[in-house]
Amino acid sequence: MPDNTLRYLSRRDVEAAGVSMREIIDALEEMFVEKGRGRVEMPPKPGIHTQPDAFVHAMPAWIPRLGAAGMKWVSGYPANPARGLPYISGLLVLNDPETGVPTAVMDCTWITAQRTGAATAVAARRLARPESATVGIVACGVQGRSNLEALACLFSLRRARAYDLDPEIARRFAREMSGRLGLEVEPVGRVEEAVRGLDLVVTSGPILRRPAPPIPAGWLAEGAFACPLDFDSMWQGAAFREADLLVTDDLAQFAYYRREGYFGETPDPAADLGQVIAGDAPGRTDARQRTIALNLGIALEDMATAVLVERRARERGLGVELPL
Repeated sequence: MPDNTLRYLSRRDVEAAGVSMREIIDALEEMFVEKGRGRVEMPPKPGIHTQPDAFVHAMPAWIPRLGAAGMKWVSGYPANPARGLPYISGLLVLNDPETGVPTAVMDCTWITAQRTGAATAVAARRLARPESATVGIVACGVQGRSNLEALACLFSLRRARAYDLDPEIARRFAREMSGRLGLEVEPVGRVEEAVRGLDLVVTSGPILRRPAPPIPAGWLAEGAFACPLDFDSMWQGAAFREADLLVTDDLAQFAYYRREGYFGETPDPAADLGQVIAGDAPGRTDARQRTIALNLGIALEDMATAVLVERRARERGLGVELPL
């Protein structure tokens, strides 16, 4: 491709590229090993905040082994669904690592959803019991779907429970995901029912600066794994302190968010997920441990996924060539 053009990929193009969840999981495994060994570059994401509990973040990253360099410009606005708009939206730019010239611009909505689910599965592979078979999903939106799909790639799931503030959304989620995954998915009416007694728990509500978390200590079962994608918006400090092992996908980013006023009652994570996956920090060591992965969502995940999408899109002739 000439250096003076780039490829634009709409959301439809990104999805039509056909990158599978298993491919993304494998790419993130490789990326986290590189991260754990210090062979990547990623500053904590800066952002602006034009509305309460909303954000627009810049997320740059560089993964030499994957040839992935670029930045995601992503927003999260909790009031958008009521307007018929997605909570998460934005664009992702890839750059040529040799010249710095932009090579692609693409919608980031699908990528954000899929890489988040894949990161949960990657964490669960090290932190959950291998025989885990039941899942609780709290918040039945895009992330609920992608996380359940990703966990189903790695675990022999038998049953899931799904909770949402809107019961109809939970019922629709249950019908859709039951059919898609061949799995019994039961909509439930209380958060507690989607947490207690389950092997795997994922929460993905809006990220709130001043939350009133509904999940206390005592709900997460002995031996269970949880992944709160909503920071400390759903889990009380006591619930985090109850964990036998608490890790995060990026220690520097966790410290940044603590300085910004989040995680006021959350203990410091014991390790970076990259260290665990690279074998430099322990994962689960006992079947009775409660384990929690505080996956904050990092740009390295986006870049590892975006290069897969771009390469497949080029192979299939998707997108539009635009002049720089």
